[in-house]
Amino acid sequence: MRRILAAAGITSLICVTGCTDLKPLQAQLNELEQQVTQLSAAQESLKTAVEGTQRTASAAQAAAQKAETRADTAALAADVSQQCCDVTNGKIDRMFRKPVQKETPPP
Repeated sequence: MRRILAAAGITSLICVTGCTDLKPLQAQLNELEQQVTQLSAAQESLKTAVEGTQRTASAAQAAAQKAETRADTAALAADVSQQCCDVTNGKIDRMFRKPVQKETPPP
């Protein structure tokens, strides 16, 4: 009988001690759950930020391509305009040379 009472007392002591040790573990578990929740929210926020940055980068790239196309078009127009000016200047030069050549007496 003493053995049974001693075993029951030891078992009760172990249970009380074991239950007492679970409280800090439960607190740590709760803290970990909160951290996981915070990390999940932070991850979602970062994902949203990355998606926004990708959209902005895509828009910037499209704008840069459009600007490059417009610059190429402007450069082509400038080249055509310069060719036209060169032709016109050549005509003007020839027009001024003809009267000068006519006024010079033959040798």
